[in-house]
Amino acid sequence: MPRIRPTRPQMEILAWLAIFVLLFWLSWSFHWHEDLDEFIERHHDYPLDHALLALNISGFLGLIYSALRILDLSREVHRRLQAEKNVDWIACHDTLTELPNRRFLDSLCAQAMIDQRAHETYAVFSIDLDGFKKVNDLLGHDHGDAVLKTVAQRLSSLFPRDRVFRLGGDEFVVLARRSGNSEPVALGNRIVSVIGKPFTFNGVAADLGASVGFALYPENGDDLRQVIRHSDCAMYVAKKQGRNLVKPFVASMQDEMTKRIRVEADLRSAIKKAEIFPYYQPLVDLKTNKIIGFEALARWKTASGEFIPPNEFIPVAEEAGLIVDLTDQLLRRACTDALSWPNDLVLSFNLSPIQLSDRLLGLRILKILGDVGLPTHRVELEVTESAIIQDAVTARIVLDDLVNAGVRIALDDFGTGYSSLSQLSSYRFDKIKIDRSFVSSFETNDKQDKVIKAIIALGAGLGVTITAEGIEEESQLQRLQDLGCHIGQGYLLGRPAPLEELTADKAGVKVSQRR
Repeated sequence: MPRIRPTRPQMEILAWLAIFVLLFWLSWSFHWHEDLDEFIERHHDYPLDHALLALNISGFLGLIYSALRILDLSREVHRRLQAEKNVDWIACHDTLTELPNRRFLDSLCAQAMIDQRAHETYAVFSIDLDGFKKVNDLLGHDHGDAVLKTVAQRLSSLFPRDRVFRLGGDEFVVLARRSGNSEPVALGNRIVSVIGKPFTFNGVAADLGASVGFALYPENGDDLRQVIRHSDCAMYVAKKQGRNLVKPFVASMQDEMTKRIRVEADLRSAIKKAEIFPYYQPLVDLKTNKIIGFEALARWKTASGEFIPPNEFIPVAEEAGLIVDLTDQLLRRACTDALSWPNDLVLSFNLSPIQLSDRLLGLRILKILGDVGLPTHRVELEVTESAIIQDAVTARIVLDDLVNAGVRIALDDFGTGYSSLSQLSSYRFDKIKIDRSFVSSFETNDKQDKVIKAIIALGAGLGVTITAEGIEEESQLQRLQDLGCHIGQGYLLGRPAPLEELTADKAGVKVSQRR
């Protein structure tokens, strides 16, 4: 058994008790009491007996006082120990959900109970909530906090014998012992099911999903920290592929995560240094063959001269929360460039689907236009069908604000997403853009040809301009002109180019550069 060491106050009490016993033994052995009585008797003229009585009383009172101070000291020590425990608890727990935090997880990874000698196996689940930002934006942070507390309670109920951690934001980690639990895939699906149950607070309902990735210890790494990183890789893949998915870790995911981290770091640096530029592709009137405007397309050229395709860095910007800064930077530069064009040319600019869930988007766009001095009627914003579906309420508010301010709205990639006539009748679109996938094959595919005819007829009936993307052949151009398509865009009519290289060949007009 381990030896119990006495505390410092206990040591002091023992020391004083030893001194008392020693003095008492000496007085007993050498008859100090009789000697003191004889001394007082010989000097009875002096009030020594009263002085001795006063000394005894003061000593007794001093003893009581000392006992009270020792009791106070003991209480203070206890309070201090409790305060230290509370500080340790706060440092190792999330104050909102009361779950262990990242610091606790790091300390747990270092303990002997989870090393190889413990022969314990774990399934590590990394969980990210789908749609949590929408709850915060639409319902407020109080509802968001309530959602996080409820998620913590649901996960703790699902894993009563295991550790559930909140690492920050809407990220959770579960360290589940594999002995006595279901298979990891089944557990992952139960996590999705539990979190996917509706949340209702004060009569307001919120719908959330979860992206779950998991890795196994020790199969996916002999270091638990490494296994947690692998489960995070799997979660990232699940989130990237859709909503409410469960993905196990495989080795190839690590390469993808490493590449993404590198691209994200480079992208942050490029945005900070304003190294991503707009290139401009002509929009041509198919009746007059004149350029009526340009679409701004993001182009990222690295220091080595390599171009990073937009379909690689735009998703990273969206996932890393960089899309707002990137869009504002590109739009401001494009609007500044557009000031150098003839006043009848329009600037077309793409909006990310994620941004249409931001109620402040319209205000930021209008502020940029106001700062630069570009009239709103010269700006055309392109949105996709999927962007409107993701958050229809907020999308309507944002688009209505922009339309009321005089900005034109184009429905991009029409026919490839959630095409619906109700969208065309509900929103005030100025233009419909036929996706390049239809244009590339409509000459040899009778069904595609009929789809394009129907879209053009629909535009004519609604009074909406129709633009065809991806025109690369003269025969495609001629066929679209015969069908009555209004505007064309593609490599045949002009490739994307920086401002310095812009020409209006078909219009016979050089774009002025007054910057």
